[in-house]
Amino acid sequence: MNLSKKLILVLTAGALSFLLLGCEDHLDVPAKGALSEDVLADEQGVQTLLIGAYAALDGQNEWSGAVGGGLGWEASPDNWIYGSVTGGDAHKGSDASDQGPINNIQQFNADPTLGFFDTKWKALYEGVSRANSVLRLLEQVDEEDMGAEAQLTAAAEARFLRGHYYFELRKFFYRVPWIDENTENVNQPNDREIWEDIEADFQFAYDNLPATQSDRARVNSWAAASYLGKVYLYQEKTAEAYDIIETAINNGTTSEGVSYDLMESPRDIWDPEQESGNPEAIFYLQMVADDGTVQISNSNQGMMLNFPYNSPFRCCGFYQPTQDLVNSYRTENGLPLIDSYRDELVTNDMGIGSSSQFEPYDGELDPRLDWTVGRRGVAYHDWGPFPGQRWVRDQSYAGPYYGKKHVYWQSQEGTVANNNQWAPGTSINYPVIRFADLLLMGAEAAVAEGNSEQAREWVNRVRERAANPDGWVTNDLNRDYAADIVETESELTGLDVSSGDWVVVNEDNSTHTYLGGGEDDLDNWNRYDEPNYDISTYSAADWGTIDQMAAIQFERKLELAMEGHRFFDLARWGIAEETLNSYFDWEGSSVSGSHGGYLSGSSFTAGTNEYFPIPQNQIDLSTEDGEAQLQQNPGY
Repeated sequence: MNLSKKLILVLTAGALSFLLLGCEDHLDVPAKGALSEDVLADEQGVQTLLIGAYAALDGQNEWSGAVGGGLGWEASPDNWIYGSVTGGDAHKGSDASDQGPINNIQQFNADPTLGFFDTKWKALYEGVSRANSVLRLLEQVDEEDMGAEAQLTAAAEARFLRGHYYFELRKFFYRVPWIDENTENVNQPNDREIWEDIEADFQFAYDNLPATQSDRARVNSWAAASYLGKVYLYQEKTAEAYDIIETAINNGTTSEGVSYDLMESPRDIWDPEQESGNPEAIFYLQMVADDGTVQISNSNQGMMLNFPYNSPFRCCGFYQPTQDLVNSYRTENGLPLIDSYRDELVTNDMGIGSSSQFEPYDGELDPRLDWTVGRRGVAYHDWGPFPGQRWVRDQSYAGPYYGKKHVYWQSQEGTVANNNQWAPGTSINYPVIRFADLLLMGAEAAVAEGNSEQAREWVNRVRERAANPDGWVTNDLNRDYAADIVETESELTGLDVSSGDWVVVNEDNSTHTYLGGGEDDLDNWNRYDEPNYDISTYSAADWGTIDQMAAIQFERKLELAMEGHRFFDLARWGIAEETLNSYFDWEGSSVSGSHGGYLSGSSFTAGTNEYFPIPQNQIDLSTEDGEAQLQQNPGY
């Protein structure tokens, strides 16, 4: 049984209890046509509800009729808006007016009435509701209808999922009400800390889940251990975090039984064809391509806006990496320039048309840049050299770059893409926790606990993969769909090509894009050489002379960029105010390359902006006898 999304057509979990805080009518009146819990009280019924609890992971619109819907990107589980755009990895993208509320979120001037927050809240509590439905049903199941071991595993899966939904709620909204399978009145106040409850769910999952599962989409005990370590780290319980993360790093396996390890190349992490046997898959959200519904809700719908504009992807030009992020990949002697990465601008093609000559930056760079960011002249997977302005909706607003991790390859379009709607869906899974993330969390805990050598080993393990030339972006990626491949540059002048076509030259593995104006003149060809990559690991001497925690924090920025983590990392480290206000000043000025001006004047306020506001709609719905049960976060 595949947990991807075909089976969520049976939305019994939602029918049993839609969780809308303050709307008791949905809980007190049985849904017409819904199956009662006593009818479902067997193994098949439990598994049906459990699949529904997994299905809520993508935050998408299967439940739209029940909780008011909302657009897919507002509750996207990868948190591209709330983690990466808000954290400085990316601009909103597109143009200034399109999805304008995201500007307010990024600039930290959004108020509690913004619908995005309400949609995210409802999507996460829908997941809580479905997990609770499983746990309630299990209390009614006889052992003869479902064996004790199977019941325990199902309970552990449900509690893992509930722990995940509550973890997201806690890191987003800070003060949230805890509602479990035994809560009779869901209109609970948000007046107590819930970290211990989250810990208890993951501890139960760790103690009771099997090490392997029949379906790789199902969570196992090692995923629970890894997530528990993350929960400890968010609370600064670094000793507990170190112990359990070290255990998971050294002994953990995926649900398929593959020992935890790094994929060979950064490319592999995002390749749906390598999902089976992926050693990096700790907790991945499963996506499918065409599932027969003529929709993309099961196909990474939350990312549907985030493809280059006016391109083969059709829509929509959002989620553009920042110059600050690009500059972060500068290196010197193979190591990152943690304190001085902005001192020299990585040149870009701002204001330079796609039919004009452009010379890419030739300074030293971490090769992970070009698996993360699409930039002019560098192979954009197998779609050819990124053409620049022609694929950008408004350079002057959000810059010249586009993301790559979530974008499918041309060679996989028929199997990975879902083009049933006006913007693409894909079967590219989203890693909530992958092994590189676990290694860097372990390194963070190790430094905090005084084990700096172990931290260096784990950081270097991540950097060693990036340093393997076999995994670098090269002009070889341009070959499959090139207009031609020739031996020498002089042969370009004899070709019959169209503007925008590219040709690979074998003698130096360069790529040349024809700009128009006559193929017989080499000045009408833009030559692109291989990027200048230089990356190394930290020697003991290097490691001993730097701020090791700052180095780990920067490594997370480089390795996990555009994966939705950055803002939440900055907030939990207590450095969001300094980091983001510096970013606003730089990215919002001409220093960053003449874009991002809308960020000028943005400001992060410590003590308030570490969390998003409690949605006003939820506060209003929680009112009883004229008094709201939910209280707003400080500063809003």
